[in-house]
Amino acid sequence: MFYKLVTVLSRSQKQAIFTLIDMAMIPLAMLMAIALRAELTADQATVTAFLPVIGILAVCGAVLGWRLGLTRSRLNGYEMQGVVRTAIYAAALGGIGLTADRLLGLGRPVGLYVLFGSMLSVVSVSWRLALREVIAHIYRSGSDRVRVMIYGAGLTGQQLAAALRHGNGIQPVAFVDDNPTLHGLNISGLRVYAASQLQTLVEEKKIDRVVLAMPSISRPALARIAYRLRGLGCEVHSLPSFAQLVGQGELRQQVTPVSIQDLLGRTQLEKELPGVTDAYAGRRILVSGAGGSIGSELCRQLIACAPETVVLVDHSELALYNIDKELRDLGADMPVIPVLGSVMDDRLMRSVMTENRIDVVLHAAAYKHLPMVEANALAGLSNNVLGTKLLAEAARDAGVERFILVSTDKAVRPTNVMGASKRLAELVVQDLAARSTGTRYSMVRFGNVLGSSGSVIPLFEEQIARGGPVTLTDPNVTRYFMTISEAARLVLLAGSFARGGDVFVLDMGEPVPIAKLARQMIEGAGFSVRDEENPEGDIEIQVTGLRPGEKLHEELLISSDMLTTPHQKILRAQEKALSEFEIATAIKDLRAAIESRDEAAARAVISRWVEGAQATEAARGQ
Repeated sequence: MFYKLVTVLSRSQKQAIFTLIDMAMIPLAMLMAIALRAELTADQATVTAFLPVIGILAVCGAVLGWRLGLTRSRLNGYEMQGVVRTAIYAAALGGIGLTADRLLGLGRPVGLYVLFGSMLSVVSVSWRLALREVIAHIYRSGSDRVRVMIYGAGLTGQQLAAALRHGNGIQPVAFVDDNPTLHGLNISGLRVYAASQLQTLVEEKKIDRVVLAMPSISRPALARIAYRLRGLGCEVHSLPSFAQLVGQGELRQQVTPVSIQDLLGRTQLEKELPGVTDAYAGRRILVSGAGGSIGSELCRQLIACAPETVVLVDHSELALYNIDKELRDLGADMPVIPVLGSVMDDRLMRSVMTENRIDVVLHAAAYKHLPMVEANALAGLSNNVLGTKLLAEAARDAGVERFILVSTDKAVRPTNVMGASKRLAELVVQDLAARSTGTRYSMVRFGNVLGSSGSVIPLFEEQIARGGPVTLTDPNVTRYFMTISEAARLVLLAGSFARGGDVFVLDMGEPVPIAKLARQMIEGAGFSVRDEENPEGDIEIQVTGLRPGEKLHEELLISSDMLTTPHQKILRAQEKALSEFEIATAIKDLRAAIESRDEAAARAVISRWVEGAQATEAARGQ
């Protein structure tokens, strides 16, 4: 009730109330002055004699309070200057009262009006401070306020605390500081705690946000503190000093984000890639791995193609929930059918394709994280190779028109299990394409996708956010990069160009040196690189050595024979395929190795049948 009353009053109504309160303080101050004078008695006759003077003082007080700005000042801004103006106001009214006394011939002592001025000053300041606290309490109890803890009890932190007290939506709760001499003290009305108490403070005091008010420490140190605090479940913000904000002292280096063109080493191709609406309009489409980076972008782009139905397949419940919810929130008119399951579940995949009369399968489901697959070779080969074979055969038997496999540049002369598994999956699809009379099979091969899970960009961003160091496997490593949007468009285009057994690649320009990329991202975040030439830099780039199975330079083609497509930036590779007997033998041996949990035998299958994959056995022993 009080919160609504305070918030609905207009500014003019509040000023009228302040004026009336000031006028009411005048007779109160006069009574206090009379009571404190020994020669005067505060009886009815004495008070009645003072009524003319009190009336004059009340009128003059209203006018003087307005002129001095006392009745027009906001209570939350009533500080020392307001107290000084109140003292001037009270002293002036004391003088006016003495003048009126002499003009009316009352003959009261001068000391009475000096005492009146003093009492008026006290009560005028007191009611304002008291009312400010009452209203602040009403606002706190009547609205949701962000509870803020300030890390750093120095000058900047004290200035911040003073500023936040004037905001209705923010409540400073406590200080945290690394200086042990400040622990337990009260500064600017807030208690100072040790950093070791952070977790307890956040939980007990229900902290919503921590503000780092330590502009004098280095940015990497701030980043490390912020990284630690984010794990406590509250927002973290950093504040420069107020002197820096107004230009006193050297400003921090401005943050210049790294452009997409710099990351790619070329211009983006989205505008150059043609639309694909006609190829998917009114079609019934299944996307495997729909919750992943590529799969989810495929789903988003398919919305614009107006398909009849999109079936989302993913083995991760959370990933499937997120993409399903996103597509429904986007207001897609098409039916969206989420299917929680693995491509390894043959009966489920066949049932889904038959019941939904699928026309197109976009197969993006795969284990793709190189170190993880290297450490779990049997699981990676089972999912990426056997899973692809099961899904591709189910598509053939269900009469699917087109099947597109999402592959990777790591499938070219692979030196790791992940790349070899993708190349073997390509060979499986090529074999089916050679023998299929109905389903058209094709593959899309591209490089690293910016922003996808496990890619180097999010890793560098995380390392920079926590103050470094940024880790680099080798200073000479290069990679091809493309955006998620480019990757998804290429997959959709491949489906429209496919004739059967095609391997499509995107002309991705020159490969990007990862060392250059790391430096660009560090400097783009506003830091400097710490090296021999700049020992005082902010963030160091550390070389950790190539991981098992990792290449210095990735390739997109096994052979140099290329064919054109309807688009100049998309090429069709001509590569050797295995015979039906060879594929059958490879799959039989691989399935036997997986069923017997014989990793050495599985790697032997790779070495025998995947061109350039002999190094995978050596990679395991590194």
